[in-house]
Amino acid sequence: MAGWDQWIGRTEARADRADEALCRRWLAMFDLPAPADGAMPQGFHFCLCTPEAPTAALGPDGHPARDQSPASFFPPLPLPRRMWAASAIRFLAPIRPGAVIGRTSRIVAVSEKDGSTGRLGFVEVEHVTTADKVEAVRERQTLVYRGAAAPDAPLSPPPPGDGTFAADEWDTVRSIVPSATLLFRYSALTFNTHRIHYDAPYAREAERYRGLVVHGPLIASLLLQLAAGHYGDNRLKTFDFRAVSPAIAGEPLHLALRGTDDALELGAFASDGRQTLKASAGWA
Repeated sequence: MAGWDQWIGRTEARADRADEALCRRWLAMFDLPAPADGAMPQGFHFCLCTPEAPTAALGPDGHPARDQSPASFFPPLPLPRRMWAASAIRFLAPIRPGAVIGRTSRIVAVSEKDGSTGRLGFVEVEHVTTADKVEAVRERQTLVYRGAAAPDAPLSPPPPGDGTFAADEWDTVRSIVPSATLLFRYSALTFNTHRIHYDAPYAREAERYRGLVVHGPLIASLLLQLAAGHYGDNRLKTFDFRAVSPAIAGEPLHLALRGTDDALELGAFASDGRQTLKASAGWA
């Protein structure tokens, strides 16, 4: 691990603006009305201060290439497949259209270990997002890097089985079918060029997914909207999510919520009950 110690503490700063056109596009993507109080829905920060690597600087998977240079924010772990595995988010203040946005990111940990599928690399990043110089969102993001998939590896996840999603075990459920169009729009607004979200042949042949993969933060955004519909806009103070299994575009996805006045449990499930994402939230 000594080879990656130099990346711990590395920082990067970005500036942006929550311009009115971007706000309208975010709302249109999710078929949401303009908020009554003017504040954007929670999760909007995912499309702010996005990566701006030149096209020539992208790797084969569409992510910015990583190398040993000082300009490489992420360490060049020798593991090509990247996944947004989890985030722990603290909402401190709402973001309003027109706000001047800043984000400082810092590498807080880099580690490697052997998993059931081979060698894994973990990079933890702390993001602090401000709106008009007021802290709006703090997020600790965990990225996981894996080795290349074998050409004959089984496609993931397996086809839906005989099980069913137990909707009656949840307080609120919303069922959707994420379309390729929704994934494309989300990739465009977040400037996410990872090819598993829009290039079906690449997703199947290079990374061995059964189809286009629904973004983890897209599912998290949908769960935040489910909570807002149940409890009101911008109510949550904490929201933690963890990817469990890939969700595939064009297949039913069940968004679910249950809880008490103190804490919420949220999740996303495939039609056979396979969980794709776990989340928890609270007001404290």
